[in-house]
Amino acid sequence: MEIDAELRRQIVVSMGAAAVFLAGLVAIGVTFDGDTLPEDGALALIGLLTGFVLLMALVGLYLMRSEDAEESA
Repeated sequence: MEIDAELRRQIVVSMGAAAVFLAGLVAIGVTFDGDTLPEDGALALIGLLTGFVLLMALVGLYLMRSEDAEESA
């Protein structure tokens, strides 16, 4: 399978979004360290998960629109 520029861009953008999520998990883990996660940490984790879902939806829309723009050009 040949990796063209479009597929490479999709991979890089998706991996970047996943890296942002992992960095958020590490930040929450460092900030709220201990045996249990306090209420504030749980809310931060829920916010991170919600933000990640929205980020991936926006990434998908961006990739679809950029692909459509290339096809019509």
